[in-house]
Parts: sequence; C-alpha cells; structure tokens
Amino acid sequence: MTTLQPGDIAAPQAGSVKRTRTRLGILALLAVGTMINYLDRTVLGIAAPEVSRDLGINAATMGIVFSAFAWTYAVMQIPGGMFLDRFGNKITYALSLVFWSVFTLLHGMTLGLKTLLLCRLGLGISEAPCFPVNSRVVGKWFPQHERARATAVYTVGEYVGLAAFAPLLFWIMESFGWRALFIATGVVGILFAGVWWVRYHEPENSRSANQAELEYIGGRGEAGPEPKMHFNWSNVGKLLKCRQMIGAGIGQFAGNTTLVFFLTWFPTYLATERQLPWLKVGFFAIMPFLSAAVGVLAGGFISDKLLKATGSANVARKLPIVTGLLLASTIILANWMPTDAGVIAIMSLAFFGQGMVGLGWTLVSDMAPKNLAGLTGGLFNFCTNMASVVTPLVIGFIVAGTGNFFYALIYVGGAALLGVVSYLFILGDVKRIELD
Repeated sequence: MTTLQPGDIAAPQAGSVKRTRTRLGILALLAVGTMINYLDRTVLGIAAPEVSRDLGINAATMGIVFSAFAWTYAVMQIPGGMFLDRFGNKITYALSLVFWSVFTLLHGMTLGLKTLLLCRLGLGISEAPCFPVNSRVVGKWFPQHERARATAVYTVGEYVGLAAFAPLLFWIMESFGWRALFIATGVVGILFAGVWWVRYHEPENSRSANQAELEYIGGRGEAGPEPKMHFNWSNVGKLLKCRQMIGAGIGQFAGNTTLVFFLTWFPTYLATERQLPWLKVGFFAIMPFLSAAVGVLAGGFISDKLLKATGSANVARKLPIVTGLLLASTIILANWMPTDAGVIAIMSLAFFGQGMVGLGWTLVSDMAPKNLAGLTGGLFNFCTNMASVVTPLVIGFIVAGTGNFFYALIYVGGAALLGVVSYLFILGDVKRIELD
C-alpha cells in the first residue's frame, strides 16, 4: 500500500468530482432566443390598430396579414427540420436569428399592404427552425427526467418577454410611432445572434462541461455526436402514420389556437370590445401573459414530479396538458363578464392553462426517433402552427362580419376542447417512435 508523504495530494475518489452546470447556461440561451422570437412575431399585434389606420387595412385584411406569417412558417417546418438534421443546432439557429431579425426590422419600413405581407412571409420562413432547434438542444443537453422543466424554462420566454416589455412597447409606440417597435426589436435580435454563435456548443465540443456532467447527460439523455442525416421522404410518410404524431399534432394545434389569439387579436379585443385606452391595454395585458408564464413552469414542474413518482410518461406528460386545455376552454366565459377585471381574470386563467400546453414540446424530445429530432420537430411544429394560419383568419372574418368577438372566443374555447379529445383518445403511449 502506498503511503502519502507530506505535500502529496490524494487523488479524488470516483464520483467525488462535482458536476458542472453548463446545460443551465445553454438553457438560458434558448430562453432569451425564444423571448426575442416571440417579441418579433407578435409586435405586430401591439401595433395592429395604428398600422391598420396608417395603411388603410380593415379587420378582415389584418387577419390575413396576421395569418401570412404562419403560411411560410408552417410550410418551412419540414425543410427547416431537414436543414437542422443536416447542419446542426449552432449554424441553423444563428442563421435563423439573423434573418428573422432583419425581416422584423424591415417591417418598420413598409409603405403598404404588399410590402407588409412580404415582411410577414419572410419572417415566417426565417423563424421556422427555432422550436425544432430548441427541442433538439434539450434532447442533447438534458436527461429525460429534466426535459419537461427545461422545456418549461425556455418556453416561458414566450410570455415573460411580452409581459415584461408590453408597457415599454406601448410607450415606444405612443412616443415614437409603430415603426420604431419593429426597428428596435430587430436590432436586438441581430445582436443576440452574435451571442449565440460565441456561447453555444454541443456537449461533446463544450469546454465548460466536465466529464461528470457529460456522463450525467449521456447516461439518461442523448449526448454525443450524431451522424449527419440526409432527407428521405419515406421518413416523413412513416412519421405521419404514427398515432403519436397525429395525436400530438392535433392536440398542439388546439392549444396553439389560444396562444395565437393572445399574440394577435388580444390587444385589439381590449381596445375595441372593452374600449380601453392604449396605455391601459399595455398594463392590462401583463396579467394574462404572467399567468401563462406561471402555467408553463407549473406544467414542467408537475410533469417531472409525476414522472419521478409514477415512472409513467403517459401520466406525466398527458395529465398536465389535458388539464391546461380544459382551463384554456374557459376563455368562452369572458363573453358574459360585465367588468374589465372579470374579463382579465378569465383571460388569465385561460392563458395559464395554455401555458401548461407548452409541455407538448417535451413529447417531441420523448418520442422523436434518434437522428430525426429535427424532422420530427418540424412536422410537429407544422401541425401546431396551422393554428397560426387558421385562427387569425377565422377571428378576422368573425369580427368583420359580426362587429364583435363573441363567436371568436367560442371558437378559441372549442378548439381547446378538441385538444383534450386528441390527447386522451388519439395520442396513445408516450414512447420513442421506432422507424424501420
């Protein structure tokens, strides 16, 4: 036996090295990127009444403008997933950030309906890979029992950014005009693209993650280099035949209907239906978005706790989502609320529920076939964002035809109930999809 001499340092025992937490820094990048992503796609919702007045756009036409973003966003999900599987997370997200930020900035220079539509179409193309990258990064950097919380943290960026900056954005519009909103958010995105390029690395290329963290990720997650995958249409067909993809796609479409209402028509609803002045709209909008952020975190926390307690991904993933969809359907009750405070309370409850539905992206991490996370995420996001195509149009034509939001809120709540049916009876088991 070797005896240590004075001055010698004992070698650390196996398992005594403290695990680093580099994955939390990666998660912070995703959260900030997602926040900027949603600010850029939804700032038109804040500016819509002013844009409509300046450019001579009515409610039905504005519904088309809102929807235009989703036309290209949905269509580009499969090509975006192909690009992601071929070139990886770092390059794909950096390019996406730069291009979507440029198109956001160009919104502030539009002179009419045609150029505004072109900017929306370009923004949709550019933002398409964002959430497939998020899901893929979580699958690479986090073990399964941490994925729901990780998904919740980056998803909360969708709501916290809007809640935190809504008063500021309305103030900017009041002080400098609606064009300044687009220019400011576009510049922020371009700057963050540089931060992403410098700070993001895959686990196997990271200089800050120690071996203990890599083993922790690799033991239960999917760390490690992946082969570059070439696109194959047969894989698309196989995925679309899986009941997990069909059920999750319909369910997330339903949940996203509520989200799209809040991101597009909600400020107009408060200003026209409830007759609130603009600065007051900005402050009233905070509560529903904060509630949604809490819902996101609650869904992720509850899901991971359920997974640990039951060992069942079916219970852990489905129960919070179905509960969230049921809460989202309560938006219909706002039609009979006489007071502004009552309306905001109902809207906050419904948006809290929708926040829990954001857990659906964890399903992608759990179900995607290995080496096809990008394509799977693209298909899932295509289904999800058909709501972004349909919802603004439906609401726009309802408001234009009836002069109010009564049936629009019934449509949104009914879609949430459709999601409940899909998750309960179509999705089936939450498990890894195995393709031949």
